[in-house]
Amino acid sequence: MTRRDMILAAFVATLWGVNFVVIDWGMSGIPPLLFVAIRFVLVAALVVVVPRPAASWRTIVGVGLFMSLGQFGLLYTSMALGLQPGLAALLLQAQAVFTVVIAAGVLRERPTTAQLVGVVIATAGLGIVAAGRGGDAPVLAVCLALAAALSWAVGNVISRRAGTVSGRGPLGALSLTVWSALVVPVPALALAVVVDGPEAIATGLAAFGWRPLLSTLYTAVLCTVVGYAIFNGLLARNRSAAVVPWVLLAPVVAMISAALLLGQIPTPAEAIGGVILVVGVLVTSVRRRGRSEFSLRVSRSASRSRVSAPVAETARAAD
Repeated sequence: MTRRDMILAAFVATLWGVNFVVIDWGMSGIPPLLFVAIRFVLVAALVVVVPRPAASWRTIVGVGLFMSLGQFGLLYTSMALGLQPGLAALLLQAQAVFTVVIAAGVLRERPTTAQLVGVVIATAGLGIVAAGRGGDAPVLAVCLALAAALSWAVGNVISRRAGTVSGRGPLGALSLTVWSALVVPVPALALAVVVDGPEAIATGLAAFGWRPLLSTLYTAVLCTVVGYAIFNGLLARNRSAAVVPWVLLAPVVAMISAALLLGQIPTPAEAIGGVILVVGVLVTSVRRRGRSEFSLRVSRSASRSRVSAPVAETARAAD
């Protein structure tokens, strides 16, 4: 990853870290799946000004179902069941491990040694946090948060696989984000009716005041439109194993935000685990010495085809 892409990845992680506190602050009294539906109605409204991405409907629907509906439907529900924002953010980062494993099997992307070490370190930090959570988190809420992480990982791989056709620059990434949001509102609302009942939906809509509105605007505009547009662009330009671990910074931001804004002070285990997570992210950003298998294949192909030196250098830098 270039330095610019690293800064963008850290920025997205900050947006998503604060997002957990904003969701918890605004969701009070609103059924979680209804809250998800409203969020993505705002995002999907942008289809009137954003052109359709150069991707198949299968890709668009897949990203919408897994990266949006699955991830946030499960996450919001887990938080509504009592999972604190900081812990929710930490558990969701299991997606990093899930993504690297799925990408290795589906996309044949081999993580570098540094990236593998970084993921292992980050996973160890996550384990420390989980072990020191004090047993106060509902088991069902924890399981739902981990299921959300798995759904996110599947969405990551789908987005990465479509990167060559749908992620050319910020506009392509934004198009995929916006158009995939069309998949979310109707299923989310239908699930809300089934899970919470029509009466709870009516009560939630009546209680939708300025706090839920501000929370929805933050999550819809900053986190979904801006955040996922940047994130999908990063996935299109870089390997999944290089991009995804940066999101492990989000739970650190979430814990700090929860402490400052909600008075939820992390336990020593959470604090230590958070530091280890940051170390894991930094390790994954270390440039590997030598040339990867992908770079060697590109260079050999360039030599056989007598491609100019600048093109070969670009291919090496992109790995």
